[in-house]
Amino acid sequence: MNFQTDGISQGPLEEWFRERVIDLEPPLDYEKIHGGMSNLTYLVTDQSGARWVLRRPPLGKTLGSAHDMGREVKVVTALEGTGVPVPPVVGYCEDPEVTGAPFYVMEFIEGPVIRGPEQAAAFPGKEQRSRLGESLIETMARIHSVDLTDVGLADLGRHDGYVQRQLKRWSGQWEKSKTRDLPLIDEVHSRLVELAPPQSATTLVHGDYRLDNVIYSPSGEVAAVVDWELCTIGDPLADLGLLMVYWRESGDQPIPLITPATVEPGFPKREELAARYAEITGRDISALDYFVALGFWKLAIIAEGVLARFAAGQYGEDVSEVVERSKATIDLLVTQASRAIDRSA
Repeated sequence: MNFQTDGISQGPLEEWFRERVIDLEPPLDYEKIHGGMSNLTYLVTDQSGARWVLRRPPLGKTLGSAHDMGREVKVVTALEGTGVPVPPVVGYCEDPEVTGAPFYVMEFIEGPVIRGPEQAAAFPGKEQRSRLGESLIETMARIHSVDLTDVGLADLGRHDGYVQRQLKRWSGQWEKSKTRDLPLIDEVHSRLVELAPPQSATTLVHGDYRLDNVIYSPSGEVAAVVDWELCTIGDPLADLGLLMVYWRESGDQPIPLITPATVEPGFPKREELAARYAEITGRDISALDYFVALGFWKLAIIAEGVLARFAAGQYGEDVSEVVERSKATIDLLVTQASRAIDRSA
């Protein structure tokens, strides 16, 4: 493998590890962890079998703070000891000379990441699968209860106007990354502007909270929340709405490229998860459909940005077959956003 073109410069990285890890046994092996389609994530292993996880931006041109490694590592470091489970940080490097871009390294957390039915098979019982959902919601509630001032994250972003900022940001990202015209994106944006509800609360928001962005323990408890690249301060219903987008049920229209575990028997329904969140937090979730619409719309724009990077070869892979299927996925996501905003009106 050509490590340089794939985002890894083996020699300089090994030296960086030597300076920070006691009893390191080089040479190091690097394996790209698939599943994420934004920042690149690698499993790093030394000759003793010790493991770490390295995250860096995608290759080539990136879009704004979504790939800001310093921001992401600040959040993960601040959350240690808060009750929100996160992997301990080993170190952060801003020097692009080491491997072409800023990056950070975390301890490896042992446990399954449930990306699809194959991983869900490790938890076959209905009670087990119910617990997976409950633990996910309980952990979300913990994220939303973090005291921003106490952990030093009060300056992570503005505290007001979350929805308006999201609409402005992601419509701008659409203009920067779109590969074609898609009028429904603009139509949904106009309705989201028109129907924006008052901000329900001001909390830490993960920004991409879903089943496969957590690592589970063998007992089905959340052992670590990962992929904090979109984290900000805002309305907690945004996380809940996006989780509803990702939490597909049997009978839902299939989304190309996505085969979620949650369509398997035994997983809780979206309605049950939302009710559990309301019960834990005491929050009014009557505006949830609006945030489901925002989630579908935002996800379509993120997917378009990923599509643009795939098409430009920024992931170092031949993905020509994925491109056309991605377009169909994006079209469906925008349609679902339109239907959700109709429900919220």
